[in-house]
Amino acid sequence: MALTGREKAALLLTNLDKATASELLKGLAPDDMEQIGIELARLHTTGRGRTDEALSVVQEFVEILKDNRAQSINLKNFLNDVLLSSVEKEKAEQIKNRIKKATEKRDPFAEIRLAETNQLVLALEDEHPQAIAVILSELPWKKSQEVLSFLNEDVRKKTICKMTSQGGLGAIVAERIASTISAKLRAFEGETLIQKPVNKQESLRKVAIMLNGMEKELREQLIEEIKRQDEETASIVRKLMVTWEDIPSIADRSLQEALRNVDAKTLALALFGEGEQITQKIRSNISERLGASLDEEASLMQEPLPKEVLVAREQIVKPLREANEEDKLRFVQR
Repeated sequence: MALTGREKAALLLTNLDKATASELLKGLAPDDMEQIGIELARLHTTGRGRTDEALSVVQEFVEILKDNRAQSINLKNFLNDVLLSSVEKEKAEQIKNRIKKATEKRDPFAEIRLAETNQLVLALEDEHPQAIAVILSELPWKKSQEVLSFLNEDVRKKTICKMTSQGGLGAIVAERIASTISAKLRAFEGETLIQKPVNKQESLRKVAIMLNGMEKELREQLIEEIKRQDEETASIVRKLMVTWEDIPSIADRSLQEALRNVDAKTLALALFGEGEQITQKIRSNISERLGASLDEEASLMQEPLPKEVLVAREQIVKPLREANEEDKLRFVQR
């Protein structure tokens, strides 16, 4: 879609040094500055200030653009540092308020996107999962994931379900939700959520369990999105979808299929020091012959190294993960 003149002007200003931008703006009428200011605010909320699109606009005005010639301007401070400093204080406040109202009318989620994660978590507290889903759908993926990690498990699950089925939600309802959350954000006045140290493994495990409960196609789409952001994290999430601790919740038939090619020595190592629940689950899903061999191996085995136990458990979990990837693994509870 072709850019408007105001969009081009805003993109050009973000690629000029402050002194040059200020000089250009001094020659504009207040109404013109207001319109450009609206575009600048929109660029900030959508993150479009550093794109190839911006470069193409600059190239329209400059024949040759040297890499060290353009200095990017912080969009968040642009209105105060450059745009509003070009007029008297009273007029600047009027323009600033008009820009804010016009921006909110054009994009009701603008203020929400700029909020800190802590503030968003507080604002979404006690909100219906449908409202939370609307807000998270308008946030960048990374921030949406951060907010999700702070929600309790039940709300998190319901919110994700709502995010996958928002087809019938009208624009007016969405704007009303945005208005409510924006008002909450303004009321906090700097209040922040006290953060506890985050256990990354635990946090990713929660995400993995949520994804595992989704349809395979949707699950893969979300994992690919995580992979685009961080390939290592995506790999960890895949592994955490099925772990050794999940064995009691796996359906007998699925577990039997996975244990079919596991030898008694590996089983004995894996079950070393294990509690009754997992031990009984595995023993009840192997043949009597394999059970007898397992007892023999356990009686002859010296105390293994912790690493050996972990390797043996991974050998048992691996076919379970493969079955899960193929959408063939069944759970009786989680």
